Amino acid sequence: MVSMVRSLLRQLARGVVFGLAALGLLVVLVTFTPVTAWYARALSCEWTDGRGEVLIALGAGTLDGSTLDAGSYWRSVYTLLMWKGRGYGRIVVAGGGDVGPLMRDFLVTHGVEAAAIQVEGASRSTRENAVNVTRLLAGTPGRKVLLTSDYHMFRARRAFEKAGLHVITEPYPDVLKRYNSAESRWGAFVDLCVETVKIGYYWAKGWI
Repeated sequence: MVSMVRSLLRQLARGVVFGLAALGLLVVLVTFTPVTAWYARALSCEWTDGRGEVLIALGAGTLDGSTLDAGSYWRSVYTLLMWKGRGYGRIVVAGGGDVGPLMRDFLVTHGVEAAAIQVEGASRSTRENAVNVTRLLAGTPGRKVLLTSDYHMFRARRAFEKAGLHVITEPYPDVLKRYNSAESRWGAFVDLCVETVKIGYYWAKGWI
């Protein structure tokens, strides 16, 4: 009995040492190497000039139902910049609940004609974004440009292609910007980890 307890304690000790070593390695990789930026670039797909006729902007979420969260805010900002610089004829903002209307209001407040914006507000996920926007744009001529965060583009583009809509990718530097700040680096890394789990789930469901 005593020998069994000692054996279990030794195994537990080895597990603790291994866990601490793995945690230390992770801290070094995230804090002192460009692994986070490298992975974000790998997920961002192709960087293009973003030229087309229809710009599709994917929302993220809200803070309290009346304020865009950081992801939706910056996607709105880059949508505005692209609208002003690329000459799109139409914008589709996709986000369920209050996200789509809030993004539309942001764009209108900053000079985009309300008539040029269409809100897809029924979707609650990237999969639903893809299915609903594809249905919304059925028969619409012209090139469709998809705008979302760099780390989200891998899954988003494949979800749209799976739904039957070919899109030109236009990621904006989300994680790649946050990586430059030591305070934001770990948050960016966590977002990458969560996104990796979602990619695996979408792949298992056959949605990408």
